[in-house]
Amino acid sequence: MEFYKYPLTSLFEIPQIVTIHYFEYGKDFTFQGESHDFWEFLCVDKGEITVTADEKTHTLGKGKIIFHKPGQFHSVTANGVIAPNLVVISFVCSSPAMSFFEDNILCLGETERSLLATILAEAADAFLTPLNNPYTRQLSGNPEQLPGAEQLIRLSLEYFLISLYRKGTRSAPNLKLTKSTKLKQDDETFRHIHTYMEGRLSQPLTLEQICHDNMIGISQLQKLFRNKCNSGIMEYFSCMKIRRAKEMIREQNMNFTQIADSLGYTSIHYFSRQFKKITGMTPSEYSLSIQMLSENGKSSEFQTF
Repeated sequence: MEFYKYPLTSLFEIPQIVTIHYFEYGKDFTFQGESHDFWEFLCVDKGEITVTADEKTHTLGKGKIIFHKPGQFHSVTANGVIAPNLVVISFVCSSPAMSFFEDNILCLGETERSLLATILAEAADAFLTPLNNPYTRQLSGNPEQLPGAEQLIRLSLEYFLISLYRKGTRSAPNLKLTKSTKLKQDDETFRHIHTYMEGRLSQPLTLEQICHDNMIGISQLQKLFRNKCNSGIMEYFSCMKIRRAKEMIREQNMNFTQIADSLGYTSIHYFSRQFKKITGMTPSEYSLSIQMLSENGKSSEFQTF
């Protein structure tokens, strides 16, 4: 009997991206408006804005998203009080299911926030065009982008749309997250932020920067790390740095000053204090303990039993 090759269906297919940007607008920002032949969505990361879509006016706060269908005239105005941060992504999609997003204002969950953060991170690598220019009309590909960067953007964006679609088309009783679903979303967010920090061990990250880059609130982020590892996120990041420092000491390719510099510490003295605070030993004491273990291991090779 021959095997049957099952043809997979797609709810959303995105063959082309037009623009991707994250921008910190001034409190008096006004965009007079435009219309175009592709889809676009605007998501409020911080602050509040007023959006006009055709003849309807909407006020959007943090975590809200609005879609503009092809041919729809739309404009944006800040409220003159709060300077908003916005994510705007435009793309080509002819899938019939896109009709769900017409005239629909939705609220992002942690899954969608995590996916948006992934899109922005991959876009920063995939394109040479700065993501902080709200007037970009053409993206320029980076010939040295990481393998699969553009594909991850497409897959993450399609996943983003599917996630919003599923939540929006469920019946009301099913909209409430079950405990297992919430735990799964927390796990995904934790893994995403852990990977984010792991790739920035050489940088002096701040709490605000981590929240900004991962589109998550400070209190929510702190609560997540307290629940997952019983520590604050900055304490966790410091431990990640010191774990890497211990690996580098064992590798014996750098001296302590070079290790401190490569991990973004401002001085060897601050590095040593942090190392002792977390491990109970200075870098020198730790290095000596490793040497002693190695020597003991070598001597044991000649013992007879």
